[in-house]
Amino acid sequence: MDRKSWLILSVAALCAAFAGYWLARELDSSSPQLASGTWLPQPRAVADFHLIDDAGRPFSAAQLRGRPSLVFFGFTHCPDVCPTTLVKLAQVKKSGAIADLRVLLVSIDPQRDTPPVLSQYVHAFDPQFIGLTGDPAAINKVAADFGVAVERVELPGGDYTMDHSATLYLLDNHVREVAVFTPPFDVKQISRDLRAAAPHLKTSRAKTTLFARRAKSAAGDFLL
Repeated sequence: MDRKSWLILSVAALCAAFAGYWLARELDSSSPQLASGTWLPQPRAVADFHLIDDAGRPFSAAQLRGRPSLVFFGFTHCPDVCPTTLVKLAQVKKSGAIADLRVLLVSIDPQRDTPPVLSQYVHAFDPQFIGLTGDPAAINKVAADFGVAVERVELPGGDYTMDHSATLYLLDNHVREVAVFTPPFDVKQISRDLRAAAPHLKTSRAKTTLFARRAKSAAGDFLL
C-alpha cells in the first residue's frame, strides 16, 4: 500500500470514529434523564413471542406496536412484591403521565395462572391491565429475552412459590425496550420519569435514523 492510499484510509477511519462519537453524544444528550430508572443507550427490539391474554386470546409482540407499554413479570400467588407493584402501577397509570400507557403482567407461573385467574387478578388493580400467560416454554423464552431471573422454590407440604426479578420494562411505540425501572418503586418519581420519556417513545426511531444520517454525512464531508 502506497503512502497516499494509507493516508486516505487513515483519514477515513478517523472520520468514521469521529462520526460514531458524535452520534453517541447526540443520542445521549437527547435522552431523558430518569430519577428512578435507566434510559438505555440504544433501544433493544423485543423478540417476537406468542402468549395468551387474560381473555384467552392469542397475544404476540406485534400487538404492542403503536403504544408505549410497561411490562412486569410476576404471578397471582405472589405474597407481596407483585400486588404492591401492581397497586403502584395503577396509581402511575391514573396519574396520566402517559395517556395511552399499556400495563402488562406476564405470568411466570402458567401452571396456576390460567386466563380466568389472571383476568380476575389484574383487573382488580385496573380494568385495563393485561395479563399474559402461555405454555412454560413460551413463558421461559419471553423471560429470558427480557433478562428476567425466574426460579421455582418448593415449599413444605408440596406447595411452591416463584422467585423472580422485580424489574419494570418500558417499551416504546416500536416494541423496543428503552428503559428499565428497579425497586423500590416510587409512584411520583416514576410518573415524572414517564412524562419526561413520553416525547421519546414515538419519535426515538426517527431520531436515531436522523442522527445516523447526519453522522454518515459528516464522515463524508471529511473525506471530500
